[in-house]
Amino acid sequence: MSITIIIVNWNSGELLAECLRSLEKQTIRPKRVLVVDNASTDGSLTGAGKLAGNIAVLRMNSNIGFAAGSNRALIECDTEFVALLNPDAFPEPEWLERLFAAASDHPEVAAFGSRQLCHDAPEVLDGIGDVYHMSGLAWRERYGLRQQAQDLVAREIFSPCAAAALYRRRALMDADGFDEDFFCYMEDVDLGFRMRLAGHKAMYVPNAVVHHVGSAVTGGEWSDFAVYQGFRNSVWVFIKNMPGALFWLLLPLHLVINLASILWFTIRGQGSVILKSKRDAFLGIPHMWMKRRKIQSDRKTSIGAIWRALDKRIFPPVKTHIQRNT
Repeated sequence: MSITIIIVNWNSGELLAECLRSLEKQTIRPKRVLVVDNASTDGSLTGAGKLAGNIAVLRMNSNIGFAAGSNRALIECDTEFVALLNPDAFPEPEWLERLFAAASDHPEVAAFGSRQLCHDAPEVLDGIGDVYHMSGLAWRERYGLRQQAQDLVAREIFSPCAAAALYRRRALMDADGFDEDFFCYMEDVDLGFRMRLAGHKAMYVPNAVVHHVGSAVTGGEWSDFAVYQGFRNSVWVFIKNMPGALFWLLLPLHLVINLASILWFTIRGQGSVILKSKRDAFLGIPHMWMKRRKIQSDRKTSIGAIWRALDKRIFPPVKTHIQRNT
């Protein structure tokens, strides 16, 4: 077995130490655990340093975000597989073994997602993989719902939530890793979309279980930070990745969703935040369009296959959830 686990840390307090203790209990051990610390000031590394084992810390001089932090660690990896784990995600002992078994049984799949349970309510799901809607909305499937029998069945997903996921390193590198312009939020959806365009598939592994706190260091699900990052990046995911005729066909719907989000967050009292988010998204379109040209020129997956992978519900679930990793 050849697996490196990457944890990007920023002021996660005692959560990081608890996460690392969970890794010490794994039934199979990774070759190395790389903790990328984004200039934490809360002493979270102090507790982590007391743990023995194959843990290496990469210290950044500033908070460079989840995407860039993950990429810095990827440069250091030489293993066949890379697992991403949030410091506020605590895997059950067989988590890594189950993901590795799924990878061994499905060599045609490049990315594997976990069954994420809410830390404070383990009977409730934190998600079973990313969903990408034809409008450009994205959320974690089944987020906030009680587990059902259907949630224990392995299946293909659009992409895994990078809070607890396993990737084939070569596929990650071929996709150029995470887009560092995203900083955090939606970067795993963007990566999953690009990997899918390159011909890769993703799979949900229900017996690979983690308990996820979620939004532990970013101020909450609908904090100003989360709203700004998530709704700026959602525009960029659509611009970069939606292929060919689907881009022009679905663009009006994407614009409607963006206008609706402005209205909704203005009513919530976050009008200035959502307007800044959309303004910066608009200003970034020329740069994202340049990236789009390369992504689409390298595309190996048919437009029909992408259409089939999109969620096409007329009314997406009420409890949508911004994809994020902090």
